[in-house]
Parts: sequence; structure tokens; C-alpha cells
Amino acid sequence: MDEFPMTPDPLNPAREDGVALWRQIVRVLESEIADATHPPGARLPTEAQLSQRFAVNRHTVRRALEEMSRNGLVRVEQGRGSFVAEDVLDYTIGPRTRFSEWVRRHNKEPSGQVLDLRETPADATIAAGLGLRAGARVVRLERLGLADGRPVSLGSHHFPAARFPGLLAALRGAPTITEALATCGVSDYRRQVTRVTARMPQPQEAELLRMPRNRPLLVTENVNVDQAGVVVEFGIARYPTPRVQIVFEP
Repeated sequence: MDEFPMTPDPLNPAREDGVALWRQIVRVLESEIADATHPPGARLPTEAQLSQRFAVNRHTVRRALEEMSRNGLVRVEQGRGSFVAEDVLDYTIGPRTRFSEWVRRHNKEPSGQVLDLRETPADATIAAGLGLRAGARVVRLERLGLADGRPVSLGSHHFPAARFPGLLAALRGAPTITEALATCGVSDYRRQVTRVTARMPQPQEAELLRMPRNRPLLVTENVNVDQAGVVVEFGIARYPTPRVQIVFEP
């Protein structure tokens, strides 16, 4: 039987004539999100639990969740469930862009997870970004950036290995890239170029960033230079659009 219970219940309002059942479920869940019954980032009950609660079939529940996902209220992660969408963070691109400072400006705690750190030959794109020949050795750091434990960026950072022979060890020990570069003689650096594009995420990116595969990524290619204007880093960063938007600062 596909209908709401007819007995009065604040969690399960009576069926409204002429209103599709899935729309009624959307209204109830939207109200609960608005009053923080389900706070940002929280996992919603499973389709089976919602189906039982509203006395409807799972197809009806799925239709409601799909609508909420399209409206940006819910993000659906394959294999993990449905989650209340978090507030969108403004990532301001300026002359001195730093991940930790950005996250703390939103009253959240920054952290990171190193996914890969090694010396490797540069492909054509990375070599061009660093002003090197293709195949030159670079230090590559792949890092997942988190705000209050939620992924907000996936960055690939590349540095010329010949210029910074101690950087690989420094990155293993330092909590931030800024501190690691400081040990190699770079007291400060600034953003010279930022190029922004958008594309759909690859499966691994969607999994790491905990985002739906049908929502695009924002992708930035960044060149950072030292005080003398010499390139110290070429980076490629991916941001989940359900959680991040990019703002350019004069």
C-alpha cells in the first residue's frame, strides 16, 4: 500500500489529496532540514527506513531524494547513502592563497590527508607549468584537503626537484606546504596565474571528495612564484561544486 498513515502523527502528516506522494515526502524532509533535525553533512535515513516511515514503496522515496538532490539540498553518494548538503564555502583566489587560512575563515578546522608523495618525471603539462623540459624530475604531492573532516579539495602539487633537493623530506615532516618550502629557502610565495575549468568527476575523484558523479568539479591550474618571480609550484586542484565556489579577489 502506497500512502501515508491516516492517524495523526507529526512525523508522518496525513496524505494530501492531489499532491504526489514523493512531493509530500520532499516537503517533510525539507522542513526537517530547515529546523536542523537533519543538520548539514548528516546522513539521512536509508531508502528502506524512509519507505517504512512513510508507508510508501522505495521507488517513491527514491524519486523524492532525486528531486532534493537536483535542488542541491541533498547529495547522494553511491554506496554510502544520502546526506544533507553542507553550506557552500567561498574559496577566494588572491595573491596569497593558502588552504588553511581559507578554511579557518569559515570557522572550520583544516586538515589534510596525503595520498601520494614522491619524485617523478614531469609530463608535458606539468613541465610547461613549471617552465621545465618534459621528463625533468619533480616532487609530486597528492593531498586531500578537509574542512571539519569533510573533503573540500583534491590537490596535485608539483615542485622542481633540482631546485629543492630537500623538499621531499620536508613535505614528509611539515604540516603545510608553506612550512616545507620555508625550510628550503622560500620565505613566501604568491599566486601568479589561476586558470579555472569545470568537468565531471572521475569515479575515484567522486569517491575521495564524497560527491555525486552527476555534479561537476571545479578544476584550477595554479602557478605560484617566489618573491623574485621564479616559479616554485604548479598545482592542479579539484573542488566539489556541492561544497565550494571560487571567488576571484582583485
